Amino acid sequence: MFKDLFRTKPKYVTVRPQAVPVKQDTSAALWQKCPHCSNLIYKKDLEKNYHVCEKCGFHFRISIAERLHITVDEGSFREIDTHLESDDPLKFPGYPEKLAQAREKTGLDEALIVGRAAIHGHPCMLAVADFDFMAGSMGSVVGERVTRTFEMAIEEELPVVIFSAGGGGARMQEGILSLMQMAKTSQAVERHSRAGLLYVSVLTNPTLGGVYASFASLGDILLAEPGALIGFAGPRIVEEATRQSLPKGFQSAEFAMEHGMIDKIVHRKDMRQVLGKILSLHRKGRVSSA
Repeated sequence: MFKDLFRTKPKYVTVRPQAVPVKQDTSAALWQKCPHCSNLIYKKDLEKNYHVCEKCGFHFRISIAERLHITVDEGSFREIDTHLESDDPLKFPGYPEKLAQAREKTGLDEALIVGRAAIHGHPCMLAVADFDFMAGSMGSVVGERVTRTFEMAIEEELPVVIFSAGGGGARMQEGILSLMQMAKTSQAVERHSRAGLLYVSVLTNPTLGGVYASFASLGDILLAEPGALIGFAGPRIVEEATRQSLPKGFQSAEFAMEHGMIDKIVHRKDMRQVLGKILSLHRKGRVSSA
């Protein structure tokens, strides 16, 4: 009788899942930490502020959909050349899988989309890159879309605006076919220029490698977002290659502006207004009051 009163407690206790509700961690879904100043930002406030840190002004990378929303006139964007798809000409190991992962992650078919749009009522051809798709690298499809954008702009006598975001440069998985796009896009820019048409290149963070060394650096007007990394190779690679210490802020938009490599640094909230003003001043057929 007494032994039943003092029997040993069981070592393991089974707890039914519904008995103890698990508290969901929603902090990651509601807050964003600024990588520059470590400020913790409520995501809805971040969205209202154009995805820019209110404390230090750091410009977070944004998707193509977000870029279009804050830049072009509502409902004006009409995407073209959606039928172009990347191939695997070199049968590069893992390349098809990487493309599939990038498509699933971003909901895009490639790193850059192109189309017709209007900014403050001024029509233009527009191309926007997304860094999240294989680091915004330029393969055959990206190069072809950029080239066709300039060709259509020539036919329709329209200016071109391109938002670059390529930290991956030319896409190595496509070898020489990717490197060819640098020359091809550069030639397209030249033909557009000879037609007397305007090209505005907007450099976002980061714009490096083959993207910068071709169409991104050839704009009639070069704009950049604050803090954007701009150049052919990143600072770490340059420092290792030259074995020299680099100056503070090397290859930042501010450094490029100071050394005459770009025309203006524009805060994201002002980009639409600035682009609209530029397109207004340079619209074809405009008679100067002077």
